[in-house]
Amino acid sequence: MTGRLSNLSAIAPDVIVSATLQLETPGAGFTEITRQAADFVARAQAGDGVLFVFLRHTSASLTIQENADPDVQRDLVTALDRLAPEDVPWVHDVEGPDDMPAHVKAMLNGVSLHIPVRGGALALGTWQGLYLVEHRRRPHSREVVLQFVGSKR
Repeated sequence: MTGRLSNLSAIAPDVIVSATLQLETPGAGFTEITRQAADFVARAQAGDGVLFVFLRHTSASLTIQENADPDVQRDLVTALDRLAPEDVPWVHDVEGPDDMPAHVKAMLNGVSLHIPVRGGALALGTWQGLYLVEHRRRPHSREVVLQFVGSKR
């Protein structure tokens, strides 16, 4: 396999900016947060660096996925449901049959992301978006911690 590395770019981080994004989810499914993350980066007056995104919950998750065709999100929800179905005799079911499957799905996707920031913009691919994935059927209030580390514009 061959590849070509771009020129190296070095910065001395001179700022750490943090905020918490409060979201109300409608229930199971994808909630795009790309716009809120980009707004945070702009308000932080970010130059070059990295955006860390952390979800403070164990029954929802974060992912970077296609943002062009909503069928992708529907199929991903179906895939996660197949990997962690509700109709299994889970031991942990205190909050209902979707409780333990939600924890499994969150473990599979993860609760943190990091996105490069270049010239004050998220360095996402053309069809990529940031999503909070709610794994519970009921609506929930979720907190996402955003933190930029890098240079100022």
